Amino acid sequence: MGFEEIQAAGELLSTPGEPRAGSGECEEAVIHIAQTRFPNKGFCIVQQWTIVRAIASDGDLTKIHAHGHLPLFVFAEKVILNSRGRFDYGNWVRSTMAISFQDGYLFETKNTVYVLVGDGDEKSANLAGILSLYQ
Repeated sequence: MGFEEIQAAGELLSTPGEPRAGSGECEEAVIHIAQTRFPNKGFCIVQQWTIVRAIASDGDLTKIHAHGHLPLFVFAEKVILNSRGRFDYGNWVRSTMAISFQDGYLFETKNTVYVLVGDGDEKSANLAGILSLYQ
């Protein structure tokens, strides 16, 4: 990763975004919602999260949508519960690209539903800058 990518990644993670509210339900309630609405998918309850909307060219957006994705990612500073034991309590996590985002707090990827609880934020960033965080 070059200096420009490192700088862009640092700015992405450190700048404040637009405040958003996740679910205010208790843990048992969001577990029930995730299991009922996504019965064959693992879930991950997270706090201190950021939704990142990718800024991309029309061509890239066409490709993203053609693959059944939305240009959205989630980064969370704190895992509360992971149904499949992939992430421990208190760890951070980053998602792959979303395939759906429902009710302002159910962020679905191909393999996982991230249940966004409490306060978070949303920001936009260049797609290349976001992808640099995955290298």
